[in-house]
Amino acid sequence: MDELQKYVLELPLPNEVFFAMVSATANTVAVSEKYWQAQRLNGARIRVLVEIAKHGGTILPSLLAERIGVTKANISLLLTPLEKDGYINRADHALDGRKTVISITETGRKLLSEQLPGNREAVANVMKRLNETELHQLLGLLNKLSEHTRER
Repeated sequence: MDELQKYVLELPLPNEVFFAMVSATANTVAVSEKYWQAQRLNGARIRVLVEIAKHGGTILPSLLAERIGVTKANISLLLTPLEKDGYINRADHALDGRKTVISITETGRKLLSEQLPGNREAVANVMKRLNETELHQLLGLLNKLSEHTRER
């Protein structure tokens, strides 16, 4: 075994845990994406609708971009097809005409109401491999890790 191969194979525990977490996340996200694809829907666009709904039905594009982890420039790429399909509306901000407000439409609300239960069930079936105590432990650990990384 050469030095590079040894370096990439023999991971310190923190790195091993990191890569295990990345792999588990990717596999779980794949279950969710498979569900959306079976429904002929785009998971990233559904995520946008969910974030708008979480925010009470309206949100500024810049805040939406921050919430889903994309650039302000890329948020437009996600919003355009949603608007074209009638799931969102864009309107001028009531107080600042330079800004735009994104709102979920009744069609968008209906889509989420019909599709989210099936997606949640698909994800829950994966998570059933952990018992309730383990789920709470994992949630606590992930929240702790998230808090630490947000501070940096």
